[in-house]
Amino acid sequence: MAIPESKPSLMRVIAAWGVHLFTATGAVWGLLAILAIFAGDYKLMIVWMIIAMLVDGFDGMLARWADVKTYAKGIDGALLDNILDYVNYVLVPALFLFKADVLPDSVRLLAACTILLTSAYQFTQVDAKTDDHHFKGFPSYWNVAVLYMLLMNLPQWVNFGFLMLFNIMVFIPIKYIYPTRNTFFRSLTLVLTYLYGAIGIWGLIQYPNQPGWVAWVSLIYVAYYIVLSIIPKKAHAN
Repeated sequence: MAIPESKPSLMRVIAAWGVHLFTATGAVWGLLAILAIFAGDYKLMIVWMIIAMLVDGFDGMLARWADVKTYAKGIDGALLDNILDYVNYVLVPALFLFKADVLPDSVRLLAACTILLTSAYQFTQVDAKTDDHHFKGFPSYWNVAVLYMLLMNLPQWVNFGFLMLFNIMVFIPIKYIYPTRNTFFRSLTLVLTYLYGAIGIWGLIQYPNQPGWVAWVSLIYVAYYIVLSIIPKKAHAN
């Protein structure tokens, strides 16, 4: 005789659905960032972008803790996450590129459209996120890219050149690490990731009076991330 499944506790169900709601707030922060861009208030835009990135950074951990696949299985958490990532990592930066003074006027619309199109491809690849927890191709970190443009005040055509390079990198099948799930140099990677986040947030919230060294020092982590990603993947094994 089959043993009937026990009914999940109300608190477990509430916690699981609460995590999905937490993830869904990413749409709110994205909308607020868009409104800040239209208002020309880039300091406020930065605040909403930071909150959106923090939500995205913690929701996966919370989802595993709350076991949403068991207790809130009516929602496809991965699909929800992808939708919100496209809003906050692609759509918001595209609008910023069009409205802000970081690119030449003649190519602003082109740049915005290219990241929308290449990211649509990147997000919908069947193996965009590999089984061993990597991103295949440049992982649409456009929000990070535009924040560097805002902080570093590089020549507009240099910014455009970097954008075009990143667009090309979307189609190059390099496997970029997922920092919190990386197994190679795991402890060092986690320490550097959290340090990068802390320094970055500290610098960003001081915009437009951020210390000039913040963006340049943070590039050390970017270089580490790239090097670790291009190391032959057999070296990533436990």
